[in-house]
Amino acid sequence: MNKKTKIIGMSFLLSMGLLAGCDSSETSSSAGSEKVVIGYFPNIDHAPAMVAREKGYYEKELGKNVKVEYKTFPDGGAFMTALKTGDIDAGLVGPGPVMNNFTNGADVKIIAGASSGGTAIVASKQSGINSVEDFTGKSFITPGVGCTHDVQMETFLQDYGISSARIGGTLKHVTGNPAQYASMFESGKVDLAAVPEPWASQLVKEAGAKIIVDSSQISYGKTLPNTILVSSGKKIKADKEVIAKIVKAQNEAIDFINKNPEEAKKITIQSIKEITKQGLDQDVMDTAWTHIRFTEDVNQDVIQQFANSSVELRFLKDQPDFKALIDTQFIN
Repeated sequence: MNKKTKIIGMSFLLSMGLLAGCDSSETSSSAGSEKVVIGYFPNIDHAPAMVAREKGYYEKELGKNVKVEYKTFPDGGAFMTALKTGDIDAGLVGPGPVMNNFTNGADVKIIAGASSGGTAIVASKQSGINSVEDFTGKSFITPGVGCTHDVQMETFLQDYGISSARIGGTLKHVTGNPAQYASMFESGKVDLAAVPEPWASQLVKEAGAKIIVDSSQISYGKTLPNTILVSSGKKIKADKEVIAKIVKAQNEAIDFINKNPEEAKKITIQSIKEITKQGLDQDVMDTAWTHIRFTEDVNQDVIQQFANSSVELRFLKDQPDFKALIDTQFIN
């Protein structure tokens, strides 16, 4: 198998695995009269949910009379739909979809952080791009229009006088599943990607890509919660004690991750493999892990600044006030 075939094959498997994961629903062995459904993505920055699941933290905190179920999702849009319809009670998602849905009237509350960092801008080896000054007239891809990584990239580019064609610039923007980026780089369909880990590290290893802007340089890279724990205001009002226990379980997972990184990596690799049917190389995981900080903290000022950027970039029409979005009662 040549390198190109290997890359395309891996991308296909990852893509199919993620799509299959969208509809996955797995029940814990606990049987009870109540049910709580937790949602998350098969991404490294969602490790707190994977560790909490593997270690049984949700079950421990919620008690033997509560049955815990899990659903995984390929993107924020699918996650938010599930939250709004009540198919999940709480879970992990990026701030972009949460903000967009909140400003459109969705009943969603940020109840804790989960991780920050991990987004990088990567160039394909065929693009000839060596610095930000080479971006003009090129094309870039993100998981979605106005998603967390899209806003981070376009905010960063403003300092260089570069903008997407969507708002009158020269940089063409397309969207797609990060699992497909390697094949799109290989075929020359796109030049750049604003992508979360582990995909950035995997593109470097598998597709010969180059990181142009790392996770410490991109806008809000160190301070923006790139994965947050959310629920609905309705659920919080009806089951405040349950939500408090979900937050406590996640905080236990975060504490475990920070004290036992090697075991946490193994749990995350295995969990992603079970969902996507594709494993991650240990060296890719090791590199990606260093770019992510796991924390329950939520920086409210940065959330608001991120929202202001979304308005300036025309992802949001009106200037939002996110004081009502963050429910601080569960955050230590």
